[in-house]
Amino acid sequence: MKQRKDVENSESRFFSVLLAAAKLPGVRIDRGVYLRSALARHCSEEDIRRATEETPAAAGITVEVLDKVANDSIRYETAKVSALSAAAGIPGILALPATVPADTAQYFGHMLRIAQKLAYLYSWPDLFSGDGDDVDDATKAVLTLFFGVMFGTQSANAAVGKVAGMMAEQVAKQLPRKALTHGVVYPMVKRVAGYLGVRMTTQSFATTVSKAIPLVGAAVSGTLTFATYLPMAKRLKKHLAGLPLADPSQRVADEEVVDGEVIEDHESFDAARAEQLGAEHVVVKVEGPQS
Repeated sequence: MKQRKDVENSESRFFSVLLAAAKLPGVRIDRGVYLRSALARHCSEEDIRRATEETPAAAGITVEVLDKVANDSIRYETAKVSALSAAAGIPGILALPATVPADTAQYFGHMLRIAQKLAYLYSWPDLFSGDGDDVDDATKAVLTLFFGVMFGTQSANAAVGKVAGMMAEQVAKQLPRKALTHGVVYPMVKRVAGYLGVRMTTQSFATTVSKAIPLVGAAVSGTLTFATYLPMAKRLKKHLAGLPLADPSQRVADEEVVDGEVIEDHESFDAARAEQLGAEHVVVKVEGPQS
């Protein structure tokens, strides 16, 4: 009972921070505006129009162009979040109660920003198309999986591949909400959220320590943020770029559609599903990062 409670607390902790970060000003990226701006120097007007109305993959935008634009976006967001983190470390230990929660929120906010930008470049649909501040359950689930990929969890890698395969197979322009909120992917979302909740606690402690000494803490905090954010963003980029959704010429193999959902025969997904079966009864284990 205590173990299950620990898992639920970790999930709740992560979802609370995720939803709070999603409400911060400037966090949500307008898909059309971003793609038009990011591709303007590299693509024709017709290609940009098709990329925004459909997807960059459907527009035939090359891997080389997408990689360049993705790297530019990663560098921009990394520099911005590192500078903000360093600024938050300047006051030192007296300001910790005020700066640490704000720093955590803005860090997650910038993770959300780069996750959206990379998703849109690699042909994922609009994640925040609805009005208001609410985040629907499917968007919350897929963002959780993106964060899991950034932190290097195998379950998240398999689940994101599963979702991308569904959309590529069905030529869908929206997330597969049933799978993400009630279907085969949902247990993995819960597992990843629990794992991230545990990681948040350890990272918050490291952040607090780095900010304890004024000025010196600022430099350490900015460097720590740079050293963690950059590889996480690159990890998500690499994973999304390699999915069938990013390349319409590829087709998901060994699939069949059952009750509106794609069931795959991939070894990685089978292993991840087997792993999830005990997730409700054990404390979330820390999975090693993958490059």
